[in-house]
Amino acid sequence: MQTTQQLFNLKGKTALVTGGSRGLGLQIAEALGEQGARLMLSARKADELEAAQAYLHARGIEADWIAADGAREDDIGRLADQTLARLTHVDILMNNAGATWGAPAEDYPLEAWDKVMNLNVRGLFLLTQRIGKQSMIPRRYGRIVNVASIAGLSGNAPGTMETIAYNTSKGAVVNFTRTLAGEWGRHGITVNALAPGFFPSKMTQGSLDRMGVEEMRTGVPLCRLGGDDDLKGAAVLFASDAGKHITGQILAVDGGVSAV
Repeated sequence: MQTTQQLFNLKGKTALVTGGSRGLGLQIAEALGEQGARLMLSARKADELEAAQAYLHARGIEADWIAADGAREDDIGRLADQTLARLTHVDILMNNAGATWGAPAEDYPLEAWDKVMNLNVRGLFLLTQRIGKQSMIPRRYGRIVNVASIAGLSGNAPGTMETIAYNTSKGAVVNFTRTLAGEWGRHGITVNALAPGFFPSKMTQGSLDRMGVEEMRTGVPLCRLGGDDDLKGAAVLFASDAGKHITGQILAVDGGVSAV
């Protein structure tokens, strides 16, 4: 029998975090590193990855990085291969990389639809498939955590967001999570998803500027937006032995928005 301290401990584990250079990805990476995991961060921009690595190193967290575009198949293959070469194996895959684009559905550009779907769904599938096949299935162990969104659980209130591709992509991530959990459970792999509500970030800055903090808080039972620590506990739960009997689940971290 393990203590709770042991159950949440990630010492000796390896983790690949996509979109790990800033925002929610960096928050998740920090949480895993605080529990002892060795990290590989990925994002498109090398300078942002270097800054994230320096931030984590200053906190005593071991982290390396690989610049890669999660919407490009060749970059995904390179990311998987180089990560496995450096870490030997991947225990935890945090699929956080994502994109959004706002436009009315009737005028939504096909270019925007393809950009969002290629990264949020196609890229997530390709990386998960590769890491699963090359590392997790052979070792009969893995923790896959997909970052979905409460936007994948419902539509948008009138007059708020116009993000049909983003919502559709995150709905796909929700069912991808459930389906893969059913298929890969026999390999000792858990597959779960976090569904954040509104967290201020570079990706959400446009909505925040347009609507304002006070309006964004309206309808949130806890009367607050997501903060710098609010995904940490849930991420560690799904990544650690504390969550070894949890799979196929979608956990909303949204201040209660999806409950009302």
